[in-house]
Amino acid sequence: MMIYDHILVRYGELALKGKNRGDFEKTLKKNVQHALKDHPACKVKRTYGRMVIELHGENPQEVMNKLSVIFGISSFSLAMKSMNDLEQIKETALQAYRQHEGEKATFKVSAHRSYKNFPVRSQELNRQVGAHILRNTENVSVDVHNPDVEVTVEVREQGTYMTCGRTKGAGGLPVGTAGKVTLMLSGGIDSPVAGYLAMKRGAEIEAVHFHSPPYTNERARKKVEDLTRVLTSFGRPITLHVVPFTELQKAIHAHIPSHYAMTIMRRMMLRITEQITTKINAKAIVNGESLGQVASQTLESMHTINEVTNVPVLRPLITMDKQEVVDISKEIGTYPLSILPYEDCCTIFLPDDSVTKPRREKAALYEKGLHFEPYIEKAVNNVETLTIGRSTAKTEVMDDLL
Repeated sequence: MMIYDHILVRYGELALKGKNRGDFEKTLKKNVQHALKDHPACKVKRTYGRMVIELHGENPQEVMNKLSVIFGISSFSLAMKSMNDLEQIKETALQAYRQHEGEKATFKVSAHRSYKNFPVRSQELNRQVGAHILRNTENVSVDVHNPDVEVTVEVREQGTYMTCGRTKGAGGLPVGTAGKVTLMLSGGIDSPVAGYLAMKRGAEIEAVHFHSPPYTNERARKKVEDLTRVLTSFGRPITLHVVPFTELQKAIHAHIPSHYAMTIMRRMMLRITEQITTKINAKAIVNGESLGQVASQTLESMHTINEVTNVPVLRPLITMDKQEVVDISKEIGTYPLSILPYEDCCTIFLPDDSVTKPRREKAALYEKGLHFEPYIEKAVNNVETLTIGRSTAKTEVMDDLL
């Protein structure tokens, strides 16, 4: 008996991209090849409106598990391929259906003739393939409205593909098609979800994490590296920039009134992130803020904190409540890491009296007494950069940012 030896991948929004469609498809192919790097026998090929993966003996379920989280894919199906020959198509469709025989009682055939030089039209293909299945099976019937199995026949220039059923993909746009953004990544629940949603809209992310040893320990940093590694499964390797923040945070604690300390700290983080963003040629900053969730996320706080940058700040979670964010974090696999009890720099020196409606002029006045520029310069010049893949990390020192 024949076996499913291909996977047929379908696009969603890519079909609407017009003249840019080819570039989007090339990026998606690159992302698929990266996801399947542990399956070297797989061959990924583009055809108009589809992508075809030749399995060559690779485990189909493992390959489909990898495909299920790649943005830009609307759905995919195990497929059998035949030559563009009517008799071969009929027999291959029968073999595809027989994979489900015994548990299914009704079927329909849906033929699509993308390759118009094939002489048999779609309706005639439906009739002939359906008749062939009926002649060679028992106790089955045709149901065109609500079948147990839909046998899809796609006639394309390079061959005809038979599928039975489809698996929903992750949707969205391929990572890398919307440009590069910088993700402010803490060890909490929100920011990894914000990064995930930015990637779903095609953004390539580089992450920035603020580390304050000895107040934040190596376990906290390792947690962020592991969160970054989870996000790589949705696209490609991610660069993580670890900012030494201890001296600047201690200066804020020593010189800024406690009720404005959180506001000033967030302004300093944004200044540093802006410099990294410019250096890596990213076009926006992404964070995990949700409107009104905490004191630093009121409209007044966002207005005052945003004053220090001209780079767009994107907030994918802005309208979500906490439970919605938690649900997504559980779905994508970041939640178990995010709730590990290792403090990040946002939770140390945390005052009880943070102002919820900070004013720009007051924040600027407090900053004048801090003389923060040397602290920022030192922090930026000592950023450590890690390239995070699924199982490896290469470390180097980022210099010459200023």
